[in-house]
Amino acid sequence: MDNQQLQKFIDLLDQSYQWPDYYEFKFIVSLDVRLEALDKLHGFTITETPSKKGNYISINARKLIKTSQEVLDVYELMSTTKGIISL
Repeated sequence: MDNQQLQKFIDLLDQSYQWPDYYEFKFIVSLDVRLEALDKLHGFTITETPSKKGNYISINARKLIKTSQEVLDVYELMSTTKGIISL
């Protein structure tokens, strides 16, 4: 994401939320990196849904977030998980 796209995302977050507010992150991971992803989401309320074939897990992670920058920080942290898809 370039700086202009990043700023648009921050602006959209700030228009849509009044911080602090609850924010729900959604990720899809393969089973082999599930625990790694969950370790990074310590302190979040987690809901997991397996795919039909059971090869992937959808992770919904909800937490009280203080700023739009904190949202970006979580996405950046999660991007270090191999093969993760952020929704």
